[in-house]
Amino acid sequence: MKYHFSIALLLFSLFIFSQTDQKIYDIIEAVSAERIEKDIQTLVNFGTRNTFSDTISETRGIGAARRWIKSEFESISKNCNNCLNVFYQKDFVTKEGNKRVPHDAWIVNVVAIQKGIKYPNRYIIMSGDIDSRGSDTMEFTKDAPGANDNASGMAGTIEAARVLSQYKFENSIIYVGLSGEEQGLFGGGGLAKYAKEQNWDIIGILNNDMIGNIKGVDGVIDNRTFRIFSEPVPANETERQRSLRRFYGGEVDGISRQLARYVHKRTKVYMPEMNPMMIYRLDRFGRGGHHRPFNDLGFAGIRIMEAHENYTQQHQDIREEDGIKYGDVIEHVNFDYAKKLTAVNAINLACLAWAPPAPKTVAIGGIVEPSAKLKWNKVEGAVGYKIYWRDTTSPTWDNSRYVENTTEFTLNGIVIDNSLFGVAAVGDNGHESVVKFPNKILR
Repeated sequence: MKYHFSIALLLFSLFIFSQTDQKIYDIIEAVSAERIEKDIQTLVNFGTRNTFSDTISETRGIGAARRWIKSEFESISKNCNNCLNVFYQKDFVTKEGNKRVPHDAWIVNVVAIQKGIKYPNRYIIMSGDIDSRGSDTMEFTKDAPGANDNASGMAGTIEAARVLSQYKFENSIIYVGLSGEEQGLFGGGGLAKYAKEQNWDIIGILNNDMIGNIKGVDGVIDNRTFRIFSEPVPANETERQRSLRRFYGGEVDGISRQLARYVHKRTKVYMPEMNPMMIYRLDRFGRGGHHRPFNDLGFAGIRIMEAHENYTQQHQDIREEDGIKYGDVIEHVNFDYAKKLTAVNAINLACLAWAPPAPKTVAIGGIVEPSAKLKWNKVEGAVGYKIYWRDTTSPTWDNSRYVENTTEFTLNGIVIDNSLFGVAAVGDNGHESVVKFPNKILR
């Protein structure tokens, strides 16, 4: 009987960890380009969503836009038995000391939290930006439709909430519209600080900023490629951590980079028609996005966006000069592409929300030995673990070994000097945590 039980367990393990999850394909199919288009059009119709625009009008300005977003989250919540906790999170900014702030104002984020049933204080976040701007960020009365920048990311976040609210998850998911991005990343900074104050355990933030343009200013048209920006190591690492990296490696293996690899891998598995590009940079050259304030406080965060930007349609007043039409209008948004990138977000939110936590501690050893030894803490909810390794020059985790009923393992014949290593926890549904890079040495 014991023999037959062991065989059954082995077959179960082989089935679970060699198969994809049909629910993930269902999520991809459920994302609607038509709903995304409708939501982008609604946001564009507010005329301007400049952070410092009208807050009283019901039809124009940032106030009307954020009230509509809140009402959409509340409507979604009603359709899932009040599964979302919807609220405003706000901070006050003043003109003094802020050269992009024309007058004192409240920076108001719209937050919707879908609580996890097993790990309610662990959060994976998807964000879009509410605000828009024209050529002069201090000019807050002119039309600034912001169709792609960033009604596309905001609409994608609302659509992900519609789709994922129909499922139950172990971890919590936050869908949020952030304000004040164009004037200084104020909304992200406020929410990141709020998260610290509330002691949220943040898995990571997927910041979506411009996910609807397929024709670049360079003339390239591409509806499959997108970029994943991530910083190499946490901005708040200690001097000791920095010093140890000289001897043990990890220059490109910070928590945000692991989150980027996670998104890259799940996209390649479930949406092989897409071409995710991991960009080894915090953001575009010299520019910023709303994941950065989270990175500043030590949280994992990445930016997901189109591969080919068109600068004539970003931060531009609507006009025509020398035969070139300027302005971020809805005619330039490709809704099928926005649907694809929304689906990329949705499936990664789901995979992470269904997964157990990553190990907190992974120790590694094997100095002057022909094998690599790893030891990690036991993770609640994990039925097994995946040990990953890759060449030191590889951007992705290319090799793995699944193990059960243990929290240590020796990779015989794998020399520690020639590879980089990590460990992920695996749930009984086959979903994995983000890979944890070693943070301790086995002597």
